[in-house]
Amino acid sequence: MLMERTPAAAPSNDGQSMRILLVEDDVKLASIIARVLGQERMEVDVAYDGEHGLELALAGAHDVVILDRLLPKRDGVAVIRELRAEQQSVPVLMLTALGDLPERVEGLNAGADDYLGKPFAFEELLARIRALARRVERPMLPDVIAVGDLTIDLAGRTVERAGQRIELSPREWAMLETFIRNRGRILSRDDLLERVWGYDADPSGNVVELYIHYLRRKLDAPGASLIRTVRGVGYIFSGEP
Repeated sequence: MLMERTPAAAPSNDGQSMRILLVEDDVKLASIIARVLGQERMEVDVAYDGEHGLELALAGAHDVVILDRLLPKRDGVAVIRELRAEQQSVPVLMLTALGDLPERVEGLNAGADDYLGKPFAFEELLARIRALARRVERPMLPDVIAVGDLTIDLAGRTVERAGQRIELSPREWAMLETFIRNRGRILSRDDLLERVWGYDADPSGNVVELYIHYLRRKLDAPGASLIRTVRGVGYIFSGEP
C-alpha cells in the first residue's frame, strides 16, 4: 500500500492549512497535482487505489477529496457511495477521462459534489477545490473541552479527570493542544515535529512516538485512546465530547 504526502504547508489565516486527499492511480499525474497544490499552501495526502483512498477518507481528516473515476481495487463511484453510506460529508471532486454524460451523472448521483474531466487546467482545479472548501464551515473551538470525565481547559492550560488535576510537562501540553486545535485532522510525525518542537527539530529518533506514549499513559481511560494511530499516515485526536 503506497501513500505520499507533501511537506507540511504554511497555515492559512485561520491557523489551519487546507488538507486535501488525492486518490489517483496515475503516479506521474498524482505527483504533479500534489506539487501544484503544495505550492498553493495545501497539504496533500495521496493514495493510488480506491481501497486505500477510502480508508484515508473515512478518517475524516480532509477538507476536500479529489477522486479519480477509474481506480484499481475499488472504483471512484464505489468509494463515494461508501463514504456517503458512512455519513461522511466531505466534499468530493471527481476526476475522469470519461466524458460521457451518463458517467458524470452516475458520479454525481453517487454523492460527488463536482466533476472535472481530464485533461484539465490547474487553474480550474484550484478554483473548484476552493469553491468546495468554502461550503464547509469549521466550528469555533471552545475554551473547555470535555471528553467523558476528562476536562481540557485550553485557556487555563490545565487537564483534569473527575476533578483531579493531571500534570503535563510543557512539551506534553504543547502536543495535546496541537492535536485539539487540529481536531479531526491527521497529523504526521513531521507535522508534530514542526508544530511542537519547531522547524529546527532533529528528525531522527523517536521523540514524537515517546511523547504520544506519555500522553496516552496520562490521559487515556481503560480501553479507549484519545490519540488514534492512522496506519501509514500519522495520528489523530479522536476523543468525542
